[in-house]
Amino acid sequence: MKFLIAGLGSIGRRHLRNLVELGEEDILLYRTHQATLSDADLDAYPAVTDLQEAIEQKPDAVIISNPTALHVGVAIPCAKAGCALFLEKPLSTSMEGLHELNRSLQATGKPALVGFQFRFHPAFQQIARWIRDGVIGRVISSNVYWGEYLPDWHPWEDYRLSYSARKELGGGVVLTLCHPIDYLRWLLGEVCEVSAFVGKISDLELEVEDAAEITMRHASGALSHIHLDYYTRPKIHTLEISGSNGAIVWDEASNEARYFSDAEKRWIAFRPSQDFERNDLFLAEMRHFLAVLKNQEEPQCLFSDGVRVQEIIMSAYQSSEHKQSVVALPEFSGSKA
Repeated sequence: MKFLIAGLGSIGRRHLRNLVELGEEDILLYRTHQATLSDADLDAYPAVTDLQEAIEQKPDAVIISNPTALHVGVAIPCAKAGCALFLEKPLSTSMEGLHELNRSLQATGKPALVGFQFRFHPAFQQIARWIRDGVIGRVISSNVYWGEYLPDWHPWEDYRLSYSARKELGGGVVLTLCHPIDYLRWLLGEVCEVSAFVGKISDLELEVEDAAEITMRHASGALSHIHLDYYTRPKIHTLEISGSNGAIVWDEASNEARYFSDAEKRWIAFRPSQDFERNDLFLAEMRHFLAVLKNQEEPQCLFSDGVRVQEIIMSAYQSSEHKQSVVALPEFSGSKA
């Protein structure tokens, strides 16, 4: 298969390395040369600066890893050309263009997956099994705290110039750190209402929000609260789920997930293998994408899931901007955008 990678920042290069590790060799790069990383590690791959020229080389699949605000502009022509898509999260900065993209995908029947890699985390997969098996009873609520100091993300660049900090590229903490919106929906079920505060509260020099407090009500009745920020040092990313018969907790610092067994009055822990590392998540999702392309696996994290996350993101912004205590989401439309 021929792959096109659109966007060669840090995540695009990670996908490139993982494709190569998984045995793929026919890889074309679509570049605008705006990345702040050295080009030295890309010299071995053919590159073009014109999207139509890239499409004319007939890639089977396109990995869209350019800044969020530019995703749809690349995805639509690639989808119309009959390419399968792997889109980095989130899909966009708004709902604009997503319906057209969905129509193009449906016309060709090619798959489109969204890069929410926490679905491939062994601890999260274990948590999903615990919830499915009812080890904590009925899920009542959950809480996520994710704070991470933005200037530490990419030490090689001025954080003020990074896409995460620039409004025109799709920066801001809600868009950039939207993973919990997806994994809570995946773990606890569909989201039907959203309430949020989104704003700039730290001393960082930013033109985008650096803090968000988002509350979601799931169709099951469970409540989820998400704290996101760009200023916490050291990084904290934790998940707590409370149920009628116990609780589940996970901490990224240890990568340990555990649940409290009310029957046994003790904590039962799960930890990934000792050689587990962060790139394993990205490697697993890319391995899954290749298997989907070969019709060996049913796709996870569909385009429709990415659309639903986008709806939740936009509802959070709407709630905060218009001081709406609750924003009701439209009924989930499945494969429709």
